Amino acid sequence: MTETTGSTATPESGNPEGADGADETTPAEGDGKGSRRDRKRAGRADKKSGKRAKKGVFARLALFYRQIIAELRKVVWPSRNELVNYTTVVVVFVVVVMAFVAGLDYGFSKLSLWVFG
Repeated sequence: MTETTGSTATPESGNPEGADGADETTPAEGDGKGSRRDRKRAGRADKKSGKRAKKGVFARLALFYRQIIAELRKVVWPSRNELVNYTTVVVVFVVVVMAFVAGLDYGFSKLSLWVFG
């Protein structure tokens, strides 16, 4: 399976074979020079009923998992240093927000005790 970077128009990605736009660029039968309408009609005659053929459950599941693996290969994974930095930033942010909420909770509890005695 050959794949170019950024290209998702492969039969494995779930696109039907006739949906890649090739029908519109092929000339109509005859002299090879047809209007756009003629080319479109010729492309439409090739298709069954405009719907894709129904695949089985296992074929659809296999296609789904192939798509997942293909997308995971495109992910740029962080290095160990980046991961440590990102984790540190998240933990510090969560601690700061917890302290802020705890301070508000303490302040509102003292205010409610002062108001309602």
